[in-house]
Amino acid sequence: MATIAVLGTLDTKGHEHAFVAEEIRRLGHHPVLIDVGTGEAAQVTPDVTREEVATAGGIDLAALQTRGDRGECVSAMAIAAPRLLLQLYNAGRINGVISLGGGGGTAIATAAMRALPIGVPKLMVSTLASGNTAHYVGDKDIAMMPSIVDIAGLNRISRKIYRNAAAAVCGMLTQPAPCESNTDRPLIVASMFGNTTQCVNIAIKYLENFGYEVLVFHSTGAGGRAMESLIESGLVDGVLDITTTEWADELVGGTLSAGPNRLDAAAKANVPAIVVPGCLDMVNFGERATVPKQFADRTLYIHNPQVTLMRTNESECRELGRILADKINTYTAPVTVLIPRRAISIISAPGQPFHDPVADAALFDMLCSSLDNKVNVVSMDCEINDPEFARACAEALLDNLKAKRERHVQRT
Repeated sequence: MATIAVLGTLDTKGHEHAFVAEEIRRLGHHPVLIDVGTGEAAQVTPDVTREEVATAGGIDLAALQTRGDRGECVSAMAIAAPRLLLQLYNAGRINGVISLGGGGGTAIATAAMRALPIGVPKLMVSTLASGNTAHYVGDKDIAMMPSIVDIAGLNRISRKIYRNAAAAVCGMLTQPAPCESNTDRPLIVASMFGNTTQCVNIAIKYLENFGYEVLVFHSTGAGGRAMESLIESGLVDGVLDITTTEWADELVGGTLSAGPNRLDAAAKANVPAIVVPGCLDMVNFGERATVPKQFADRTLYIHNPQVTLMRTNESECRELGRILADKINTYTAPVTVLIPRRAISIISAPGQPFHDPVADAALFDMLCSSLDNKVNVVSMDCEINDPEFARACAEALLDNLKAKRERHVQRT
């Protein structure tokens, strides 16, 4: 029997959460009803009161309620609820979480869910689930289910939705996970794009032959954030960062930015890495009509009807070189920068639409000149997807992993 947190604003949606809790109980699991409401008294009796939640977050709930600012109250609970939920999880008191919410409830509950490790079941039934949920999900595995009708009472539609939701979160916990035969294998994370797939796949096979398990993250913004989060968690042994393209979107304003913290986690976690300026020749936009007007005269490439790529120019490439160097210079574990001078993507190779030797040279020159002497740089006269380059990436990472192990032995 699993224990599932049923977290919500019980002042306005208490009966709905109690219904879900009863369904969880009917399905053979144990619900823990947690109140994160800040308005009127809870409609049902919680197992964890709002005062207990506030205390876990160091929040003076009485003072907040006296001021009567709903936005301030929601923001405070979005700080306290994650701390409470993580405490319960670390103490072994919950195995998963489910919530129902509108705007405020979704903000509080998903903030709490994001505090839990990847792999812990998290289900959010929300009035906002059919829109842009990136800021709610973040870099965690939160399942968002549209509520269809507003979460305002129990009716023939909402009961069905809530039963399905309860069954879903219970289903995530009902079957024991099969025994993993490779859980003792050291873990490497890799960044990949369509334009670097061949390189990454060759490097993966090489690393797997040496006993490593490799997880691949698609460099689409969310993928980069998820990879950074996993690195920072301490579960990762090495980073095969071949596709740093998200920084081009962050700098220029494309749609696939992973934010300003991309490339920070390896430094924080002291993890060996290799870094490649893969696909920094491109910025991602939506369909052709969505490309901002200021870029009308730039080199564009229709990747597919929904994705238009824009070639980064010389000044942008120079700045990207500086940014990458600044990030890499903070790494404390062994790190190697590898540069494929003939092409950093499929479409930047000679004869391809994004071939621009001047822009590439600006990127490479600034990157190399800005790196500290401690950073090893490997420059190769080949394209990024050449098997020779892929093997060099894998071998460099293996060397860095070995160097860190030797450092550890010397210290002990």
